[in-house]
Amino acid sequence: MRIGPLDFVRGGPLLVMAGPCVLEDDRSPFDVARTLKEMTGELGLPFVFKASYDKANRTSVDAFRGPGVREGLDLLGAIRDEVGVPVMTDVHEPAHCELAVGKVDLLQIPAFLCRQTDLLVAAGRSGLAVNVKKGQFLAPWDIEHCITKVKSTGNEDVCVTDRGVSFGYNTLVSDMRAIPQMQSFGVPVVFDATHSVQQPGGAGRSTSGDRTMAPVLARAAVAAGADGLFAETHPRPDEAKSDGPNMIPLGELAKLLATLKRVQAAVRED
Repeated sequence: MRIGPLDFVRGGPLLVMAGPCVLEDDRSPFDVARTLKEMTGELGLPFVFKASYDKANRTSVDAFRGPGVREGLDLLGAIRDEVGVPVMTDVHEPAHCELAVGKVDLLQIPAFLCRQTDLLVAAGRSGLAVNVKKGQFLAPWDIEHCITKVKSTGNEDVCVTDRGVSFGYNTLVSDMRAIPQMQSFGVPVVFDATHSVQQPGGAGRSTSGDRTMAPVLARAAVAAGADGLFAETHPRPDEAKSDGPNMIPLGELAKLLATLKRVQAAVRED
């Protein structure tokens, strides 16, 4: 698949989708994007910057959601142009897909919305690349229907992302068999290391998580053959306005990515 200037293919270098959970202000996302661009460039890994303009599924009605669709997309477009990186963001409504054209390179379908036909079709019709996050409630083999909905528009630039499955209350579990199972549908598969360690509603009025487990799952996923890594990161996760407990500190990400590059090389030599 094509993501802006990048080719994302099976068997290629590990694609890194990374950035803060949400656009918190109009300054720090530029700094994070530049740091990640330099970090991934030194490792020779392709990079897509990720941030959300609206977190529409926060636990509490009072939680911070972001700047909103128009202001947020303008900000993402500025990051893309000024930093010189491909950009991805979530879309929650069909109308937002068209608004994102010219601002971002990759539309992400949130996990809870992965079966929404109108949203998937609108994303496909935008002409932008589409990343479908597999819902926590969905079996790996059922993602084929989501892929088919996007491709029914003639858009072949599709990948999918695994982020664990529901298991009891306030926790998720990652089944690494899902990676090759979803790759069998002919699309690249990304593993979301940070949302997989979420504890939905675990903090009462907000989602909690255990960021110490994100590197563990990331290493396992790359060893299982994942084509890309999704990771939310922040300079100071404990101060983040969304998803702080499961985000990887920005200062620790380079070491993890270097490890993952070695894991990928070792697996491919086997």
